[in-house]
Amino acid sequence: MAKREFLTEEAVEREIARLTETEEVKLARREMRLKYKRRQTLYTLRSLEKRGKELIEAGVTMENIDEMMSLAESEEC
Repeated sequence: MAKREFLTEEAVEREIARLTETEEVKLARREMRLKYKRRQTLYTLRSLEKRGKELIEAGVTMENIDEMMSLAESEEC
């Protein structure tokens, strides 16, 4: 069994700098950002769906939402 190589802090920093600049890492990071963005879109849509269901239960419709928002804003003043 091979002995594990001990890396100095300087060697670790050099390897991080080297890896950060490789095309492979840049490509993988880009993929990761795109996946996170899609997941965030999914979570946002789920939250909006939940809020929409709450609004429907409260009697809000596409036809009366503007009127209800205006009424709510006038009551705040």
